[in-house]
Amino acid sequence: MLTVDFTRFPVAAGDHVLDLGCGQGRHAFEAYRRGAHVVALDRNAADVRHTAGWLAAMREAGEAPEGASALALQGDALALPFADDTFDALVVSEIMEHVPDDKGLLAEAVRVLRPGGRIAVTVPRYFPERVCWALSDAYHEVEGGHIRIYRGDQLVRRLREAGLRPYGTHHAHALHAPYWWLKCAFGVDNDRALPVRAYHRLLVWDIMKRPLATRAAEQLFDPILGKSLVVYATKPHTPATALAAA
Repeated sequence: MLTVDFTRFPVAAGDHVLDLGCGQGRHAFEAYRRGAHVVALDRNAADVRHTAGWLAAMREAGEAPEGASALALQGDALALPFADDTFDALVVSEIMEHVPDDKGLLAEAVRVLRPGGRIAVTVPRYFPERVCWALSDAYHEVEGGHIRIYRGDQLVRRLREAGLRPYGTHHAHALHAPYWWLKCAFGVDNDRALPVRAYHRLLVWDIMKRPLATRAAEQLFDPILGKSLVVYATKPHTPATALAAA
């Protein structure tokens, strides 16, 4: 289940891509399938092992083009172990709401992104997230939980302040917002409640089968209820690099 739309965020064979805060690797997998040189980085060791295992399985199954490469690393988003201007593209998906120093995170992301490179940032959308917070303190008051809710204009402003140029936005996963409202209403750890179990089965069926009806419904409701906000931006060429290129 991808949050980033790779038609708006093109990744080509040979691109160097960092999935920053990769979680269980969904965006890293897609970039790898497209022939990129992928680094998936997360601070959670279990997620890194999971991602590494699936990347290896993709390699063995021939799911990535010849010449593509992939690596999963454990690391700190506020102190990335990469040189300046290393990557052609960065995905920063559902991580900024967890990090106290979100400005520092963006500064590191911009540092390792080459001039002219692209970045996709996703966070929980304000309205669906606010409903979750209103229904349940346990939803966000946990170690490593969400510490802030972004409004769309606030996130765009953060990217501009970091030196990026936003070029597009959209919302995603409208069908997932009601699921999290149910989870918060019945208890975030209560997966046995009938409404939660029933809706979860619907989501799994939708992800596996991708029927036309639910795809159309999600496309219709994403602008209203989309659980995630996605912002795309580029890192501009500085005057010095523009002059050198000329």
